[in-house]
Amino acid sequence: MKPSIALILVVTLAYAMRSCGTAATPVSAGETSGILDQAGLLSALKAAAGVTPEIGDPITQDFFSVEGTLINLGQTDGFQVFEYKTVEDMEADASKVAPDGGSVGTSMVNWIMPPHFFKSGRIIVLYLGDNKTTLGLLEEIMGKQFAG
Repeated sequence: MKPSIALILVVTLAYAMRSCGTAATPVSAGETSGILDQAGLLSALKAAAGVTPEIGDPITQDFFSVEGTLINLGQTDGFQVFEYKTVEDMEADASKVAPDGGSVGTSMVNWIMPPHFFKSGRIIVLYLGDNKTTLGLLEEIMGKQFAG
């Protein structure tokens, strides 16, 4: 094989391997995670935690303008993902959430567990719970929660 062809193959392989490893890079406060949609979130969860998230039933929260999806992480934990057509649409709904997560727009919510709201790209993630592992995983992938 000619040296130039071998070099092209090595560079191509290196680029492909680099692209595969960027899904779960930790995110600092104020940075964007790079997760744009539900598919990207699911891939990042699998890469970061080695778990295969299960897509559950659709879910509606009256205060959000889109239908969400339940994502299960095993038998006891999961969260809700709301995917929007545009970042602007997502930001419009996110801006309605009070900093403590206790109200969204004009709706006062009586949560069954503590709410944690995350956002990135075109998605909002709502996690109701206090599992430190789940919270750490979402924070690693999505960045700091914006409310809750």
